[in-house]
Amino acid sequence: MSDGHDHRHDHDHGHRHDHGHSHGHDHDHGHGLFGHHHHAPPTDFGRAFVVGIALNLGFVAVETVYGLIANSVALLADAGHNLSDVAGLAAAWGATRLARRPSSTRFTYGLRGSSILAALFNAVLLLVAIGAVAWEAVRRLADPQPVQGLTVIAVAAAGIAVNGVTAWLFARGGKDINVRAAFAHMLSDAIVSAGVVIAGLVILATGWAWLDPAVSLVIAAIIVAGTWGLLKESMTLALQGVPPGVELDAVRARLAALPGVATAHHVHIWPVSTTETALTAHLTMPAGHPGDAFLAGAQTMLADDFGIGHATIQIELVEGSCA
Repeated sequence: MSDGHDHRHDHDHGHRHDHGHSHGHDHDHGHGLFGHHHHAPPTDFGRAFVVGIALNLGFVAVETVYGLIANSVALLADAGHNLSDVAGLAAAWGATRLARRPSSTRFTYGLRGSSILAALFNAVLLLVAIGAVAWEAVRRLADPQPVQGLTVIAVAAAGIAVNGVTAWLFARGGKDINVRAAFAHMLSDAIVSAGVVIAGLVILATGWAWLDPAVSLVIAAIIVAGTWGLLKESMTLALQGVPPGVELDAVRARLAALPGVATAHHVHIWPVSTTETALTAHLTMPAGHPGDAFLAGAQTMLADDFGIGHATIQIELVEGSCA
């Protein structure tokens, strides 16, 4: 397993017991998604989080003030969305820092699982915030209010720039759901701001005040659609489900196909963090324990082909011969 150090030591122990079984234990020290490499987010994402939080927090203040001045629920909706993104970015940033803390006697994987909690928090917070916005939009749709279209256009155009720059900071997020969520949210914000600009132009040309709350409802629907997948994925990880992109049946089949293996059973796969995956498995090998080279090869296969960097393999002579 992992003790959070920056170096790697693989200790594969084959212990032969009188009652006919052996154990292969993989201790991965500080590596990331793949067994021999560290796949934690690069250190420059810390700066990206700081810049993104600062930009969006400042824009939330501007958008709120001018949303009130322009009497635009669409601007206020976008401000609420951006505020939830600030909180989500802060949570994700904190989680990436916690994930680098070393393991302890209580937290043997360190605090890497905090990245999963941050992703879940991000998704739930976003849905709650957009629900409040949608409620206000429905109320305004029943009683449209005059909107200052020019102000809406100017502020939303600034939003395109702010959100576009922030999205670019996280464009290299890779497989980390936190960084990927940050990128997706910022990109969607830029697209939504573009929609608000278009709505402002139409309002300016036609005077259709109802278009402002209508656009905010469309914004809410887009955000919910985009966030639903993040919510499901983060919930799966929080419940220790098999991470997306890893097929349990495929892993079991590959283990069972290894030389000398009769069956592969008690195969369990779960996330250690948003970027790391662990596995335990029992392999029935009637001819006996094949040695450390076999275990090392199995671990390399799991890391290279399935991204499973923390593997513990138990060898049995007869299926069910040990618990």
